[in-house]
Amino acid sequence: MTAAAPPTDQALTAPYDALLLCSFGGPNGPDDVMPFLRNVTRGRGIPEDRLAEVAQHYDHFGGRSPINEQNLALVAALRAELDRRGLALPVIWGNRNWPPYSVDALRDAAAFGVRRILVLVTSAYASYSGSRQYREHLAAALAELGSIGDRLQLDVIRPFFNDPGFVHGNLEAVLEAAAALDGSDRIHLAFVTHSIPETMQRASAATGPGYAQQHEDVRDVITAVVVSQVSAPVTSSLSYCSRSGDPRTPWLEPDIADRLAELAAAGERSVIIAPIGFISDHLEVAFDLDVEAMEAAEQLGIRVVRAGTVGTRPAFVRGLVDLVLERAARERGEAPPSPTVGALPPLPDEAPPGSCRARDGVVTGVPVLAGGVD
Repeated sequence: MTAAAPPTDQALTAPYDALLLCSFGGPNGPDDVMPFLRNVTRGRGIPEDRLAEVAQHYDHFGGRSPINEQNLALVAALRAELDRRGLALPVIWGNRNWPPYSVDALRDAAAFGVRRILVLVTSAYASYSGSRQYREHLAAALAELGSIGDRLQLDVIRPFFNDPGFVHGNLEAVLEAAAALDGSDRIHLAFVTHSIPETMQRASAATGPGYAQQHEDVRDVITAVVVSQVSAPVTSSLSYCSRSGDPRTPWLEPDIADRLAELAAAGERSVIIAPIGFISDHLEVAFDLDVEAMEAAEQLGIRVVRAGTVGTRPAFVRGLVDLVLERAARERGEAPPSPTVGALPPLPDEAPPGSCRARDGVVTGVPVLAGGVD
């Protein structure tokens, strides 16, 4: 006898007709790399030779970015979790900088009768590049659609850096890495995120906890749990990677390579690199950490294990679906809880006026190129 399918409860996701996964995008093959980089940096006056230098990073991965496959995997994981709960909400995918573009995904959705869409941006933290720029991108997409865009309403899920599912997924990854260092006299957790200009950091802190503070909150939570579960003494720090642009422009520091040099000088020999600023193993993780940082560690004589990103870990995916249901309930006039971990409160659904404003977030030189804060 075949078991009956679970009931579909569309009331739990009302008033939404679809969920849009909105990401940065990346090249799918060698012929895409330079056009992609030109698209990302259009209007910024970036020299062609600088783009060619960045393009070489993709050569390590067959001239393509891992991000698109990872987005497809996340779409499939979200679909599976929604199905498990009996929720028929369609999941669509669109990018800012490379096909499938958000504007095309929205046009197709409208053709199927979708009118109200909840948007999940693939960035856990609030900053100009990680949140406000996506809202500007979506507004531009609606404007480009003209009368079609006039019929659509888009709502964006709040930044989820302190959502229990996201933090737990990162904690799982760090504990798995710690198990690989079993027997170490002591362990240092080198948490890493994408660097941003200091002006963008100040803008992110104008109306609430800033970008760096958000990461420090996650670092504190994970460190405390690891200390309680690992027999070796544990210390931690926050570092940055993937800085770009004019070298005269101050960005958040230290770079992870500089941090590793500091740790080596202090006698540390067992380090976990934990990329808590990224949700998947896209180019900044795969090149900046798995290639450059690992080469630096080898030269310094440090044993390094790189923790995974949250990717499609079940805890993370469950947390994202919880966020969908939370926002839907709030739009229906209910008052659902907004669970968080750490010392910081949940960020609001709508960014406060003046938060992460663009004029303090101008990036000179090559901006975020492969979704580091997307």
